[in-house]
Amino acid sequence: MKKPLTGKVALVAGATRGAGRGIAVELGAAGATVYVTGRSTKGRRSEYNLPETIEETAQLVTEAGGKGISVPTDHLVPEQVRELVARIEKESGRLDVLVNDIWGGEFLVEWHKPIWEHSLENGLRMLRLAVDTHLITSHFALPLLIRNRGGLLVEVTDGTAAYNQTHYRLSAFYDLAKTSVIRLAWAQAKELEPHGCTALSLTPGCCARRLCWTHMA
Repeated sequence: MKKPLTGKVALVAGATRGAGRGIAVELGAAGATVYVTGRSTKGRRSEYNLPETIEETAQLVTEAGGKGISVPTDHLVPEQVRELVARIEKESGRLDVLVNDIWGGEFLVEWHKPIWEHSLENGLRMLRLAVDTHLITSHFALPLLIRNRGGLLVEVTDGTAAYNQTHYRLSAFYDLAKTSVIRLAWAQAKELEPHGCTALSLTPGCCARRLCWTHMA
């Protein structure tokens, strides 16, 4: 049987581990060509200093039935993201799915500390990793995605809009990071609608988060 995403092209930004890796593999299982990005490679680890690499993710995508392509990318560097999208356009000519799952702020959160006690440097870095990376990636990737109607943008976050509205996330910086991504998805949905494309926010759920934290422990 033909796989439903055969011939489709996806970019999973932040696919080294956790939910991003899982999403990339499932897109591959559905037949898609999946570009996977991150900062941890076989030759160089990010400040996380964890063993998973984007090359491994790309291999898992291919083994699942798709075509995995790893591209080392720091999504805080606009020129790197510009070059990434240019490569996708040159090699594949289209982009059907964009998953913004860039994060990298776990080690920066100082739980239960008020904003005046939390490290300002760590808090602002967390916001840049959680929000700026998504904005930069969408800025360069969405012009390619809207060339074909039916494109999908997925903003990965933590907590639903309803949950976050009534629950403080134990750090002002973390709270802002996670609620901002939900609003960003809503705003981009408005901008994509005239082009016949969709944007939504997705939270992996507590089980997926526990799995991610287990890998990091």
